[in-house]
Amino acid sequence: MELEELEEQEPVSPNGQYFSSNVISLSVLAVWEFEIPFDPEAQTISLLIKNVFLPISPRFSSIMVENNGKKEWKRVEVKLEDHVYTPTFPSGLSLESYDKYFDDYISKLLTERFPQGKPLWEIHIINYPTSNAAANVIFKLHHALGDGYSLMGALISSMQRADNPSLPLTFPSRKRSESKRENFVTKTFSGFCNTISDLWSGTLKTMNGDVLTPIRSGNDAIEFRPATVSTMTFSLDQIKSIKDKLGVTVNDVLTGMIFFGTRLYMQEMNQSSSKADCTAMVLLNTRIMGDYVPIEEMIKPNSKAPWGNRFTFMHIPIPKLIGLSNALDFIWNAHKIIKRKRNSLAAYFNSRLLEIVHKFGSHEACGKYIHRTLKNSSMIISNLIGPAEQMSLANHPIKGFYFLVGGGPLSFEITIISYMGKVRVAFNMEKGVIDPQKMKSCMENALQMILNDSHKHMSLNI
Repeated sequence: MELEELEEQEPVSPNGQYFSSNVISLSVLAVWEFEIPFDPEAQTISLLIKNVFLPISPRFSSIMVENNGKKEWKRVEVKLEDHVYTPTFPSGLSLESYDKYFDDYISKLLTERFPQGKPLWEIHIINYPTSNAAANVIFKLHHALGDGYSLMGALISSMQRADNPSLPLTFPSRKRSESKRENFVTKTFSGFCNTISDLWSGTLKTMNGDVLTPIRSGNDAIEFRPATVSTMTFSLDQIKSIKDKLGVTVNDVLTGMIFFGTRLYMQEMNQSSSKADCTAMVLLNTRIMGDYVPIEEMIKPNSKAPWGNRFTFMHIPIPKLIGLSNALDFIWNAHKIIKRKRNSLAAYFNSRLLEIVHKFGSHEACGKYIHRTLKNSSMIISNLIGPAEQMSLANHPIKGFYFLVGGGPLSFEITIISYMGKVRVAFNMEKGVIDPQKMKSCMENALQMILNDSHKHMSLNI
């Protein structure tokens, strides 16, 4: 695909401006775990960047400039030495020691903002073995370039199938479980009521915020504080089996499990916090087509899956342990709440509100609103779908990968992606506030309890 020529400086999208303000600057980190080390002398990465990565979008060869209060993309020459980093660690260390070096390095990347005056992306090649990989490559991209769907789609398009590079990568089906059709009048009326309720509750949360709990410190400038990153891997078939038994979606099962595990953690750390009102921000893709499409299709005018920041968020109250009869209640509650939230125009009106603030105020005012909304929440959840087959980059097989969001003013962020029949859940936690080992233990307990109760549920319905 030839590089698109920009005859004039193109305006940065509204969301791109919000996410690159002085108040908030968000980035997406994609961490690729390789089975074999990279050859430090090889020119493979440089050739891939020049021939594959840069041609994907002119944004990768542009800097953000401001003219008359409006931000625009300006095309510049890309100097690869300013974007590709290969850190040096001591040699001959144990895997546990390299894990520590890697964790500290990724924590630094999460808290650092991009420097001005160069395109907003970086590649970090950590050519040291860790417990999870022989080598790691981290792509760090500014959220102004696009959302997770766009950026992960661009990166995945640079990969090949490990078993047969001539074949395309495929993705798990997004088919939803069948649900009962609602009467049009009933659905319309409930949608109106849901919209009013969501707008009111969302405004209150933005203004007042959640109480302080073991997962929310309320500290200022959390986005600049050290972070602890931990990941877990679950079987996609296991998650799907629960989905089929309960007649819900994969997202419902994962969201319910995370809510349940979070409440178990809060109860273990502070008994009284299990009764606290807590809110999760769940990000939603607003494209007509949710599956990945080729980059050529994504950048076409009127594409059903266009490039850019095309997402919105929902305030989801995290169910409490009190009053629930078994673990499945968390999944059914998640299913019920998310379904009700989808039948609401609150997200649409929130987007229109930001447009009004942007029009009569500034992108900085919008950035402040988004920052406050995130800061006053207890956690954020974002999920993407990854390939069903193993990928490779320049004949280097990828054994696993996950993504993170940097720059968010929260103590607890969760990102989810599927790959090769597995679901990878990554936790980005404020260091010293959340205990990663206890959190993982509570998540494991939550899934096991859900599995046990789903078997009982199935037996009772035979």
